[in-house]
Amino acid sequence: MSNIADFNAASNAATDSEHEVQLGLLRALCAAAGENRDAAVVGEILDNLIAYSEAHFVSEELLMRLKSYDDYEDHVDDHAYMLDTLRTIASRHAAGDSALIAGEAASALAFIGNHIATRDRRFADYVRNGL
Repeated sequence: MSNIADFNAASNAATDSEHEVQLGLLRALCAAAGENRDAAVVGEILDNLIAYSEAHFVSEELLMRLKSYDDYEDHVDDHAYMLDTLRTIASRHAAGDSALIAGEAASALAFIGNHIATRDRRFADYVRNGL
């Protein structure tokens, strides 16, 4: 990359792509749970979603630290809440208590959608403006 503006643009594009994958996995979880698909299928989606979210959040948090982002703590709190929620859903599912997964997955999708639209948007603007 030739300059900081190129780096910032590439960072935003990469993060947006990661958000699309994360949202896609959440939508797949909502669909699978809503259709009462096989427990193994739901479990696999959950495992992939948790692993992907962990990796995405780490990369985003590293970028926030690199940029000395002023809203780091609150942003990371959202990440921790989301991971705790997903791990709780996975634990219940593994224990055979899958009755509420569709609703919990829908709530998680709404939460992360709001997070992306607000906190991630603010961070993207922060990066784009070279702050």
